Amino acid sequence: MSVAKVIEVSASSPEGLEDAVSAGLRKVSDTISGVQGAWVSEIKVRTDPDGEISEWRVCMRVSFVVE
Repeated sequence: MSVAKVIEVSASSPEGLEDAVSAGLRKVSDTISGVQGAWVSEIKVRTDPDGEISEWRVCMRVSFVVE
């Protein structure tokens, strides 16, 4: 039998959406083992005064196996 836990994480990147997700997962993996996957629940952007995207932000749920 296995049990999984889900936590909510926010991450950001000026590079893009995929980089924001990857950065968040890398950071979580630094302290939690057994990461199984993630669901992106929100995508936000930060813009400069001209309306250009300056930062991508994601909120995601990350699941991992409880040992």
